[in-house]
Amino acid sequence: MYLSKSEAALLPTALPPQLGAAPPRKPAPTSRRRLWPLLGPAFVASVAYVDPGNFATNFSGGASFGYTLLWVIVAANLMAMLIQSLTAKLGLATGRDLATLCRERLPRPVTRGLWLQAEAVAMATDLAEIVGGAVALNLLFGVPLPIGGVITAVVAFGLLATQSRGHRPFERVITGLLLVIGLGFGYTLVGSGVDVGGAAAGLVPSFAGPESLILATGILGATVMPHVIYVHSALTPGRYGDAVTAGRSTGGRRRLLRAQRIDVLVAMGFAGLINAAMLVIAAQLFTGTGMDGSLEAVHAGLGDQLGRGAGIVFGIALLASGFASSSVGTHAGQVVMAGFLRRRIPVLARRLITLAPALAVLLLGVDPTTALVWSQVVLCFGIPFALVPLLWLTSRRAVMGAWVNRRRTTAVGCVVAALIIGLNAHLLVQLAVG
Repeated sequence: MYLSKSEAALLPTALPPQLGAAPPRKPAPTSRRRLWPLLGPAFVASVAYVDPGNFATNFSGGASFGYTLLWVIVAANLMAMLIQSLTAKLGLATGRDLATLCRERLPRPVTRGLWLQAEAVAMATDLAEIVGGAVALNLLFGVPLPIGGVITAVVAFGLLATQSRGHRPFERVITGLLLVIGLGFGYTLVGSGVDVGGAAAGLVPSFAGPESLILATGILGATVMPHVIYVHSALTPGRYGDAVTAGRSTGGRRRLLRAQRIDVLVAMGFAGLINAAMLVIAAQLFTGTGMDGSLEAVHAGLGDQLGRGAGIVFGIALLASGFASSSVGTHAGQVVMAGFLRRRIPVLARRLITLAPALAVLLLGVDPTTALVWSQVVLCFGIPFALVPLLWLTSRRAVMGAWVNRRRTTAVGCVVAALIIGLNAHLLVQLAVG
C-alpha cells in the first residue's frame, strides 16, 4: 500500500514508547563502583592483627614447632572475621559504637568497670606497638630504644592527624602501611620457600606438648585484639554516613551488609596471610636452630639465612607495623573514653599518657620481646569484656532491629567466645604457675 504525501504527513514522526524500543537509559553504576566507596574500615581494624605482638608470637611458634601451629593462625583469623563482621554490623545498625551502647544499656558501675579495663587494654596495646617501633628503628638505624619510642609515638600522632581531613586519608595511609608489611613478608617468603607437605600437615589441629598449647593460646590472644572491636564499631557509622539511613530498607540493608562483609573478608584475609607467612618463614628457616624467637634474633637470623636485604625488609615491615598499629591504638583510646564517659581529651594529651608506660619499659632496659609477651597477657583480660557485650547487643532485636543476628550466628559467636576465654584463661593459669 502506498500513501500520498498528504497522508504521510499525518503520521507521527516517532512511535509511542509502548510500541517502539525502550528509550535508552543511563547505564547503572557497576557493582564494583557501588561497593568500592564503602570499603575501608576493616583495613584500619586489620592492622591490629599484624602488630608487633603478632611478630613475636608467630615467629616463636614457627621456630619452636615448625608448621604445627599453622592451623591456629587460620582458626584465629576465621574467628576474627566473625567478630569484626559483628562489630561493623553493630555500628551500621545503630549508628553508635560499642562503648556508647554499653553506657546506654548497662548500669553505671558496670560501665565504669568496662571503661577502666578498656583503658588498661589500650595502654597495653600502645606499649607493644611503641616498643615494636622502637626495636625496628634500633635494628634499622641504631636509634636508642627510648628515642625510638618517642619517634614512633610522634609519627603515629601525625598519622592520626590525617583524620582531620576525613576518613579516606587515614584509611589510605593505614592501608598503605599494611601493604608494606604484606609485601615485605611476601618477598621474604619467596626467599625462604614453603614445604607444601609440612604446611598441609600444619592445617590439621594438633599440638606438640604443653608448651605448644601455651604458645597457641598466645597466638590467639595476640590475634583477637579487644581494642579493635571498639574501633571498628566506631568507624562504620561515620564511614558509611548517609548509607546507614538507606540501610533501613531491605535492599539497602543487604547492600551494606554485603559491603562490610567483603571489607572484612578482604582485609582480615590479607592480615591472616601475613600472619601465616611469618610462621612459615620461621618454620622453614629456624626450626631446630634453638632461636629464642625475639625480634632481634629473627632480624639477625633472616640476615644470616637470606642475606642482609631480608633483615632490612623485616625491619621495615616491623616499623610499618609499629607506626600503623600505634595510631590505631591511640584512636581506640579516644573511642573508649568518648563512648563510656562522654568525654574527650586532646589527642596530644592522650598520646603522652599512653606513651609513659612504653617509655618506662624502654628506659628501664626491660627486654623488648618480654614486654611484648606480657602486653599480650594483659590483652587476654580485655577480650571477654569486649566480646561478650558485643554478642549480647547484636543478638537483641530492641537494639539491632532488622539487623539482629540470626540464632545460628549468635550460637557460633558464643562458641568462639567460650573458646577464646577458655584458652586465654589457660594461658594465664600456666603463666601464674610458672
